[in-house]
Amino acid sequence: MRIDQILAADAGQVFSFEFFPPKTPAGESNLYAALTELRTLEPSFVSVTYGAGGSTREKTIDIVHRIRAEFGLEAMAHFTCVGATVPELRATLDQMLAAGIDNVLALRGDPPAGHDEWVRTEGGLEYSRELVALISADYPFAIGAACFPETHIHAVSPEADLAYLAEKVAAGVDFLITQLFFDNALYFDFVSRARAAGIEVPIIPGIMPITRAGQVERMAGMCGASIPAGLRAELHARGEDAEAVLDFGVAYATLQCAELLAAGAPGIHFYTLNRSPATRAILSALKLSRPWESHVEGGAGAGSHPTSSISSPSATRGEPSAAS
Repeated sequence: MRIDQILAADAGQVFSFEFFPPKTPAGESNLYAALTELRTLEPSFVSVTYGAGGSTREKTIDIVHRIRAEFGLEAMAHFTCVGATVPELRATLDQMLAAGIDNVLALRGDPPAGHDEWVRTEGGLEYSRELVALISADYPFAIGAACFPETHIHAVSPEADLAYLAEKVAAGVDFLITQLFFDNALYFDFVSRARAAGIEVPIIPGIMPITRAGQVERMAGMCGASIPAGLRAELHARGEDAEAVLDFGVAYATLQCAELLAAGAPGIHFYTLNRSPATRAILSALKLSRPWESHVEGGAGAGSHPTSSISSPSATRGEPSAAS
């Protein structure tokens, strides 16, 4: 089923999980174990990433096909421009179509391993906007794309980043998924600015539950996401106590998701890192509390700030963000 149709039918209750193709047999076992555990929570869909430089193209398609066939879950394949000519991109899209895939997340992609800067493949595409246009012109997929509440790390300004996003959406994007963030004010502000720029497609917040302090700091640094001072202090206060960090991370993400849903976010996309316990705990709590039922029309889903009574999980409202 197309994800844009899922969003239209189940606004506020769309939960999805992101996985990456494992590199080892043990990693593959962990992935399918996590899928088995998370399937019981009935996610709306799952997505499977590409490796750096498009290195797992075939494996991504195989995993998405297996998830659909063996687990009965809707699955979306990530798809990038990296390392491929236009005919090769079309060949991959033809493979996806033959595999029964309905949904594609269209991305420019990161530079291949060993390269610091993006360089277009000769005979390929330069921008994700071009990839979206190629797909929408000739293929029946629902098309998702990425967006950046704190601005893409290579954008010259937030305004330029938003103008480019508007062009990308106009090329055929059906829904957006945000990069991870840890302060909901960033999401609410971004949605408001996007709506003012004429971007009307659903904007799904991407949330990464914190399970290890060092890991989240590395991930945030790679994508240009800021960690609020209060959150960082709480993580550092727990030092090397891995269980305490995990417990706090689950609590923080649960509050973060509850506020987003109560304010009208269309759903939550969880960056699982191929693990299930934290995501299971968060989503189980959300399904019990059903915060989307307290949404007031005109909330964040329509581009304004939250109107719910849930307090922000961030202790840093009013601080400047570290937008790149």
